[in-house]
Amino acid sequence: MARPLAKFSVTVDDGHLAEMDAVAQALSASGMQVERVLGTLGLITGRAPVDARPTLLSIDGVTSVDELLRVQLPPPDAPVQ
Repeated sequence: MARPLAKFSVTVDDGHLAEMDAVAQALSASGMQVERVLGTLGLITGRAPVDARPTLLSIDGVTSVDELLRVQLPPPDAPVQ
């Protein structure tokens, strides 16, 4: 059975901004499905197994790995809680 995936946002340190593609390749090799590389922001987003955070964080140039949580507000006509 496949491991469940979570969405992650990976922050790359300033010293590795010129090497964003190499960091993205390393993330991919570590099991992350890279979706977007935002070079000017130093962010890489994608999906990875929920337990992959420590592995992704150990990659050279990565300063943080944050799970992107989904928040949904009730519709405007919903009763106030």
